[in-house]
Amino acid sequence: MIKTRVQAAIDRCFALGVEQKLWTEAAAGDYAVEEPKRAGQGDFATNLAMVAAGREKRKPREIAEALVGLLSDPANTGDLFQRVEVAGPGFVNCFVKPAVWQAVVPVILEQGEEFGRCSSGAGREVLVEFVSANPTGPLSVGHGRQAVLGDAIARLLSAAGYTVTREYYYNDAGRQMRVLGESVRARYLDLLGVPYEFPEDGYQGEYIREIALALVDEQGEALKEVSDHLPFTKKAEEVIFADINATLARLGIKFDNYYNEHTLYEQGLVDEVVANLRDQGLVYDQDGAVWFKTTEFGLEQDRVIIKSSGEPTYRLPDIAYHREKMRRGYDWLVNVLGSDHIATVPDVMAGIKALGYDPGKVTTVIHQFVTLMRDGQQVKMSTRKATFVTVDELLDLVGADVTRFFFLMRKADSQLEFDLNLATKEGQENPVYYVQYAHARLCSIQRQAREKGLTPVAVAEIDFSRLDLAEELELLQAMAGLPSLLETAAVALEPHRIVFYLQDLAARFHGYYNRHRIVGEDEQLSQVRLALALALRVVFANGLRLIGVSAPESM
Repeated sequence: MIKTRVQAAIDRCFALGVEQKLWTEAAAGDYAVEEPKRAGQGDFATNLAMVAAGREKRKPREIAEALVGLLSDPANTGDLFQRVEVAGPGFVNCFVKPAVWQAVVPVILEQGEEFGRCSSGAGREVLVEFVSANPTGPLSVGHGRQAVLGDAIARLLSAAGYTVTREYYYNDAGRQMRVLGESVRARYLDLLGVPYEFPEDGYQGEYIREIALALVDEQGEALKEVSDHLPFTKKAEEVIFADINATLARLGIKFDNYYNEHTLYEQGLVDEVVANLRDQGLVYDQDGAVWFKTTEFGLEQDRVIIKSSGEPTYRLPDIAYHREKMRRGYDWLVNVLGSDHIATVPDVMAGIKALGYDPGKVTTVIHQFVTLMRDGQQVKMSTRKATFVTVDELLDLVGADVTRFFFLMRKADSQLEFDLNLATKEGQENPVYYVQYAHARLCSIQRQAREKGLTPVAVAEIDFSRLDLAEELELLQAMAGLPSLLETAAVALEPHRIVFYLQDLAARFHGYYNRHRIVGEDEQLSQVRLALALALRVVFANGLRLIGVSAPESM
């Protein structure tokens, strides 16, 4: 919001400088406007002078001084800057007038739930694919991180104006599903007291026994002589998918589309991909396998897409699936995948390019694994044995809000240590509690004001110039930064930025609250601080909504 005004003012002065022959257009579009990280360096800073000097072989400070002259003239920038100064080798630091920050409050109160949202993505359709776990068992905490990350990315993109479709891609055929069915059959026979041979590398979790129990209740001994795994696989898929959907619902996640990998084979789309690649001379046969010439696209070695057994590798259906996504006409495809998929991504993108589509339309977010910690020790997990920790178990222990918040507290490509001791605490050391308590405290302030007979007055009657404490101005600056932060986080697909922002804002507010009374003896000051509290409540609620975490009114 305010950053946009500052950017516009600097752009205008750059153009004026070109007109006045203070510099050329060489730096147009290449300079940046940033918010300095260190105090005293202004509210915003630009490297315009340094970029221009580099293009024109001149001294940066010479250009910076001329830029300061233009920016300091209200005729060029309006009533925006308190002062502008040169710093270091040629940075220009801009200090915004307090009145500009103070005017943020009425804007927030007017926009309400819309504050922070933008339209930068308007007219663009995005497909976000995430979770995509095959129905072989309950969702593990690794799947949980991906689910929350994908949903938060979708929320950000939607808030930035994009039209978003959430898609779940899965495979209910192949070896994994056969082994699943055979595992259920073995447990079914065990429950009937019939000798059986448990499949090698079979699924051994308690959930397999529960599925088998359901079959005994429904079918009795009717399946005792059935050697085919299909009825057992079908029941397992039905139960497990219902369980997965129930888990996702607990996290507040819904999908618009479910895409079954098996349909790619049924419709001949996988064979079509192989034929298209072969027609281009990009596929060859060797040692009984079919190879894709990925080296033609800059990769180090060619890749097998059909094994000598006739079974396709993961790359082949993934290429076919991405081609179908491209054919559906989306402007942007976002894939959220675990780090175990990192090796296949370049091969799939090579396949997309070979088929005549732009891989630049695809962005893949790779997330690292989750390590659950308790008392400083890792909680062991295994996706095959009965000892793995499910998302449901985590939700039972800490709830959806804590689960979502903790999963987003680190960048996707960073290893995540989920501290169960911290997550179960209800004090301010718990970062989720700390942020939510800020919202609850603001709601409490409103209730206290009503009890004291102080009701909010019309915004036009409030003198916001009384929000002149350094802490108040810092709060206002932080609040005003939400729109630009959201836009940046959406484009970068980085919801952790919202979490960092909320933690910082909560720290600023709690510090301010502990030192200053919101509702006091001075009624006029109480009114303006109450308006500030109302605006803060809006910002916290909007920020928490972006990451799918609730904003409680009391705690």
